[in-house]
Amino acid sequence: MNSFSSLMDGFGTALTPVNLLWAAIGVLLGTAIGVLPGIGPAMAVALLLPVTYGLEPTGAFIMFAGIYYGAMFGGSTTSILLNTPGESAAVVAAMEGNPMAKAGRGAQALAAAAIGHFAGGMIGTVLLVALAPKVADLAVDIGAPDYFALMVLAFIAVTSVLGSSRIRGLASLLIGLTLGLVGLDQMTGQQRLTFGSLQLADGIDVVIVAVGLFAIGEALWVAAHLRRTSGQAIPVGRPWLGKQDVRRTWKSWLRGPLIGFPFGAIPAGGAEIPTFLSYVTEKRLSKHKDEWGKGAIEGVAGPESAASASAAGTLVSMLTLGLPTTAVAAVMLAAFQQYGIQPGPLLFERESELVWGLIASLFVGMVLLLALNLPLAPVWAKLLRIPRPYLYAGILFFAAVGAYAVGGEAFDLVILLVIGLIGFGMRRYGLPVLPAVIGVILGPNAELQLRRALQISDGSARGLVDTPFSVTVYALIALILFWPLLRKLARGPLNARRTVRE
Repeated sequence: MNSFSSLMDGFGTALTPVNLLWAAIGVLLGTAIGVLPGIGPAMAVALLLPVTYGLEPTGAFIMFAGIYYGAMFGGSTTSILLNTPGESAAVVAAMEGNPMAKAGRGAQALAAAAIGHFAGGMIGTVLLVALAPKVADLAVDIGAPDYFALMVLAFIAVTSVLGSSRIRGLASLLIGLTLGLVGLDQMTGQQRLTFGSLQLADGIDVVIVAVGLFAIGEALWVAAHLRRTSGQAIPVGRPWLGKQDVRRTWKSWLRGPLIGFPFGAIPAGGAEIPTFLSYVTEKRLSKHKDEWGKGAIEGVAGPESAASASAAGTLVSMLTLGLPTTAVAAVMLAAFQQYGIQPGPLLFERESELVWGLIASLFVGMVLLLALNLPLAPVWAKLLRIPRPYLYAGILFFAAVGAYAVGGEAFDLVILLVIGLIGFGMRRYGLPVLPAVIGVILGPNAELQLRRALQISDGSARGLVDTPFSVTVYALIALILFWPLLRKLARGPLNARRTVRE
């Protein structure tokens, strides 16, 4: 069965009245939560993860897709109107979108962002349909050494790209790997880091870790800074674009996915890099260079399209290899594990209906996102007026209810608070949260693949590099690690030549 016929079957699943309802609910919930200050897509998905416990898997993931893209749109709304990015990928939207809003063009900025999300998501999902099955076919032949190399690549890439320094990124990863060790050893059954507690014998649920680090940590961090005055939202009318705006943005909408999708599909830290690259590209190609920094509409359209396409690209590595490269993908991988489903090369064969229903729902969610959110933009803007003490009190309440729903034990609330305090400390000292979440999720699996590879080679470390694929991946890892040093060495002779010329 080819990809097109599988996709048509997926539309048959996604367009059933029940699944269509879940998609619409996901878009509305995701946008509503994503609009609120300081709450990005990852936190929105983590906060709503327990809500889907009672749903069957297909409906749950269709709802997640709506939450994902809805929260991304909501994050750009916050950036444009309040100059408060909910996540790092939305920073670029604030750079040009907020000056546009202050100049009375907030409606146009929101429309450019919404259509950019639609265009980028659609193009990115088409590429996902074309590439994901082929990647899955190739990944079937990947062995334990190759999988371990890929996971090390994910660890190194994420810690190198995010945060103010690599040391902080590695420290965050170490925290996640440590949390992932809690519980019984998968092979020997020996207790690790349980401190004699039976409640910790099964390990710490990934949902509790995600909600604790994102929701509780962020709420505590904001509570510690509530005395500082926050910005006021800018009123906005109904989003629309004039003919001149469309002429300036349509090429940006099409260029964005060409930058965003490849970065999303490889372990390169998510949408942060492609949004900045798109911004720089649009600035260089723009014919209105005097407007940049003051509200150039291309600076909103291109990066938002790239961010949405990057989200679709992220699903390629997450579905086919089980490698989450962004915080949202990490939380979605936790959702798969919650249902006893392990993403990887065989997912397209074993869970064909679910996967293609999910992919088809991305198209449906994009249409719903555009149809619902353009008229409702003034409504979302009113949510920004909610006082922050009430907002984060509500977040703490829902986070606690969600954590309790995981296992029905009060001990889970204690764990949630402890992890929330860890998340607060990470923000205090500038440690990025994503490496910790990826460490919790991928750490146990990486350990399992490492042990398998060593067992196959009778304990020899050569077993980790005995395939061309693993050698290639480790070469890429070395390039990532030593690239700053190589760049400095290359600049040395160039600077020397310039000095001689002067």
